[in-house]
Amino acid sequence: MVQAVNEGDSENYETTFLMTSEEGGEHELVYFKRLDDEFNKVDRFYRSKVEELMKEAEMLNKQMDALIAFRIKVENPIDSFDRFVEMTRLASDVASSTAVLNRKLSTIMEVMEEGSSHHEQSDDSNEFKEDVEQKIDVKEPKNIRGTRPAPLEVLDNVQLNYTNETPLSTIKGVLNFPGHSELKFSRKNLNKVEEQLKQTFIEFHRKLRLLKSYSFLNTLAFSKIMKKYDKITSRGAAKVYMKSVDNSYLGSSDEVTKLMDRVEKTFIKHFYNSNRSKAMSILRPKAKRERHRVTFSMGFFAGCTATLVLALILIIRTSEILELDQEGSTKYMETLFPLHSLYGFVVLHMLMYGANVYFWRRYRVNHSFIFGFKHGIGLSQNEVLLLSFGLAVLALGGVLANLDMRIDPETKDYKTLTELIPLILLLIVIAILLCPLNIMYRSSRVFFLTCLFHCICAPLYKVTLPDFFLADQFTSQVQALRSFEFYICYYGWGDFERRENTCNSSHIFVTFSFIVAVIPYLSRLLQVLNVLLRFAWLETVLDFKFTFLHEQTMISIVASLEIIRRGIWNFFRLENEHLNNVGKFRAFKSVPLPFNYDEEDDKDE
Repeated sequence: MVQAVNEGDSENYETTFLMTSEEGGEHELVYFKRLDDEFNKVDRFYRSKVEELMKEAEMLNKQMDALIAFRIKVENPIDSFDRFVEMTRLASDVASSTAVLNRKLSTIMEVMEEGSSHHEQSDDSNEFKEDVEQKIDVKEPKNIRGTRPAPLEVLDNVQLNYTNETPLSTIKGVLNFPGHSELKFSRKNLNKVEEQLKQTFIEFHRKLRLLKSYSFLNTLAFSKIMKKYDKITSRGAAKVYMKSVDNSYLGSSDEVTKLMDRVEKTFIKHFYNSNRSKAMSILRPKAKRERHRVTFSMGFFAGCTATLVLALILIIRTSEILELDQEGSTKYMETLFPLHSLYGFVVLHMLMYGANVYFWRRYRVNHSFIFGFKHGIGLSQNEVLLLSFGLAVLALGGVLANLDMRIDPETKDYKTLTELIPLILLLIVIAILLCPLNIMYRSSRVFFLTCLFHCICAPLYKVTLPDFFLADQFTSQVQALRSFEFYICYYGWGDFERRENTCNSSHIFVTFSFIVAVIPYLSRLLQVLNVLLRFAWLETVLDFKFTFLHEQTMISIVASLEIIRRGIWNFFRLENEHLNNVGKFRAFKSVPLPFNYDEEDDKDE
């Protein structure tokens, strides 16, 4: 027998087991006590989250009031006074409903339906009211018109919030400038407000979907538990217990479903001009399917990479550049090898990231949420590997072309053109990265460049996890940064025309090489992981000498080990972040609201 027991402000469910005298009855009593504890915990958690969402819905309702009025002022400022009078009259017709939220929320119902004579604009601005108002016994106020501000009147008590998105706004925040500004009725501000509210609605709808899924999954879990109990004991208690579960707040409340329906209707009408299919594709994005052409292309470029690596080895052995011609070998290792090694470091890091994505997905680490990826920004492991092998093919093709032109008697004299191949490859990669066209994962490239810009301007931007995660990656790419510095020196000072490396003899270049190596590590604290490799970066600063290896070879090996160590660290770093999110029930991010209401005015209401 299951019954509800009121303890203070909360309602708990207790199971009375009437067969304790039978054999094993004491164990079943413990079983039902633990089951009741879990059920009450789930029910209280669900109730508290519904209450939070109802309060958030009330806040969104106020934001929509301000948005509608803001649109009227921007789009039709001439006859806004006439509409002001009309909307004031219509708003007074629905002002008799009082938005009072009770902690129990057990008697929440929709407000009385509005008459057919109501203007649809007034109906839209009060859509959330129907799901968050409660049926309570209150006296009707004498002056109904004074209980709620008219749709245009709300702008008298509203200001725009700063979101600290620019260095200037951050500086203003440090100098204690006001956190909000007066309303300026411009198209630019309207678009900004609409975009902010759109993201808020998307995140709010996601919260509702998660909460609805939470209710369904836990109800299903209790059903399976009781079926297992009946299978073992043959007592037929599942039907009785599940009846109490279905009658509880967890199983019987429909506030989330109603509110979700209202959110969808509002979102479709106000942000997508009643285009339901397009709006629902944003609110309920479909799982991203892995395209066969991506998998095929990834495998094709992987095969090409392996083939080009083998061809490179054979060409080097055949030409005996690195064995017989000692002078040519030394020049190659001091000039072209540092240039080409840049791509090797980047490709290795991308391969490690592709492996990270694979293992994050396999072990259900929600890396998309942790990084804040919007739908379509996050790349799958096959897409990352496709880009990695594609860059590898491009780089290896450049290396082979360079070696071929150095060996071929017909092109051997074209020294300048031969030395320009690495620079041409670098310009191609940069052009692809900065390409404004919607090709080659544009949204992902924009996300990467945004994080990169935030890393460069870190004091002037709010640091988020993607920003400092990217900064951590750069601490493992010191040698790649040095290679990029060598590009500037080698081609900027004209060494490529003489096939000579005078950069290492320049005090300016050596000084900047030291600075490039030290700065990334000073920006991040040391993480305790894989101790031996953790201090391998010291070689890039202290410049250890080994007689059995060429200096550039030793540098490349140590840099590659550091990139591999960083890839291992990336997996555990995000796994730890995921565990923190799970432990603290963080499943969604907060989105700043565009409008700030006067608190004193809210109290007066």
